[in-house]
Amino acid sequence: MGPMPRGGGGFLGVVSRRLLRNLLNHRGAGKALTSRRVEASVKLSLLDRSRTRVGVPDAEALEGTVARAVHAERVGYERYWVAEHHAVPGIASGAPAVLLAAIGARTSRIRIGSGGVMLPLHQPIVVAEQFLVLDALFPGRVDLGLGRSLGFTAPVRRALRRESEAAESFGEDLAELRGYLEGTAEVTVRPAARRVLPMHLLATGRGIEVAAQLGLPVVVGGPVLESGDLPDLLGRYRRQFRPHRGSTPWVTISLDLTVADDDATARELALSEAWAMALSRQTGEFPPLESAAAIRDMPWPAQVQRRVEASLDRAVAGSPATVRRRLERLVECTNADEVLSSASTYDRDALLASDRLLRQLVA
Repeated sequence: MGPMPRGGGGFLGVVSRRLLRNLLNHRGAGKALTSRRVEASVKLSLLDRSRTRVGVPDAEALEGTVARAVHAERVGYERYWVAEHHAVPGIASGAPAVLLAAIGARTSRIRIGSGGVMLPLHQPIVVAEQFLVLDALFPGRVDLGLGRSLGFTAPVRRALRRESEAAESFGEDLAELRGYLEGTAEVTVRPAARRVLPMHLLATGRGIEVAAQLGLPVVVGGPVLESGDLPDLLGRYRRQFRPHRGSTPWVTISLDLTVADDDATARELALSEAWAMALSRQTGEFPPLESAAAIRDMPWPAQVQRRVEASLDRAVAGSPATVRRRLERLVECTNADEVLSSASTYDRDALLASDRLLRQLVA
């Protein structure tokens, strides 16, 4: 799951010590907080944003996403989600339904989905058709995660033929989309639904309330994880949840989780993403990943250095013992039902190793 990449949709997830302090100060919010061992109660999933790398064709980012999905299924992850970002130099995934078709064809058990489709950029009927096709091809494995970003920059919004007011109809668009997926709309889309396709709402602040009103699972990531209001927001979500066809509250926390043999190695792996995030704040563009060695050889302006260090401090990166401690505390504080790791590294082999170690922590 930090700030949103420039020019795209979706979100990144980070969590900090400040978040944990805020949550511990709100232990009365929401349902009762009880000690929960991560492996006993929480689902674990991955969000892959098809991060590009300096000097490497963008196509390899998509190939890497598919290969990582195969590995995620092999080691036992619950879900594997992909993102929608438009005209972002550092991200190759702009068509999640197409990418999910490739992933579904290479896997057989793991749930696959979008984290997420930016609904204001699409007609609800088209989204329904795309994901019902996926569900027909990969029955019972498809999730539809939905967000509301219009794209960060004005040129991107113009290219997408969308302006800021397009997001104002988000609630109505969600209801219309659900009608198509459930077969209750005036128009019956094809292929006709054989089952109810699960919808998840990627939310910050106001979106959390929408999820409660519509009885949808909520995925929380990005800047809202830094907010002292988060415990109250989650508490209201659970209290105000309106069940739909038997649905119950479901909270997924999206954040970067990087695991290595020791804390120093994990922090070095997280450097590539932290550097990209810092540069995006300076240049307005979210860049491809650089290797840690290349980054160390570059000049570090004081402001960039401060941002990189702050990002590394926020990321949950460390040895298995370190990540376990922070993850268990986070789950206890938020009562999260699922954790969605959105971590990226330059070294693909190290990323797969991190995925394997993380899965072992929540086995």
